[in-house]
Amino acid sequence: MELLTDGIPSPLGTIVIAARAGRLCAVDFEDCGDRMRAHLMSRYPLSELVASADPYGFSRALRAYLQGDVHAIDGLPVESSGTPFQEAVWSALRRVPPGQTITYTDLAHRAGRPAAVRAAGAANARNPLAIVVPCHRVIGRSGSLTGYAGGVSRKRWLLVHEGALPNTPRADALPASYAGSGGR
Repeated sequence: MELLTDGIPSPLGTIVIAARAGRLCAVDFEDCGDRMRAHLMSRYPLSELVASADPYGFSRALRAYLQGDVHAIDGLPVESSGTPFQEAVWSALRRVPPGQTITYTDLAHRAGRPAAVRAAGAANARNPLAIVVPCHRVIGRSGSLTGYAGGVSRKRWLLVHEGALPNTPRADALPASYAGSGGR
């Protein structure tokens, strides 16, 4: 089986995607590539990664998102292949609109297991589709940004980009180490 891959330059560094059969299978940052490849190989052990320009229009949608159309990725078809609880968590995440955040407690409630706050957090951390399944929209009960697999600086940038942190200037949201990492 072929998994079509592409790299999208962004202010956060290159974003890498993998897709097959018209569905997005993975989205991650290039510097997290080992994690992404391991995840893909566990789900698709006999697959081959094949470079492709804009597979199924997914790269174009992510570019539009990065350029300010924060709804451009809302309806992208995905294939996340998690456990039933992970799928419930990831589905709940997709229903959190840009510009809004929820807590881990809210996420557990929305996934149908209000007492499973830690499990919801673990499912959030295992999300194979960064940005598209917006795990960055989950914050701590105190309003803290907490962890993010791609780094809290990226999480902050994404939330500012979407308008969820309106009092934070965009320039402050992006660490200097990402400043030259690609254009929009």
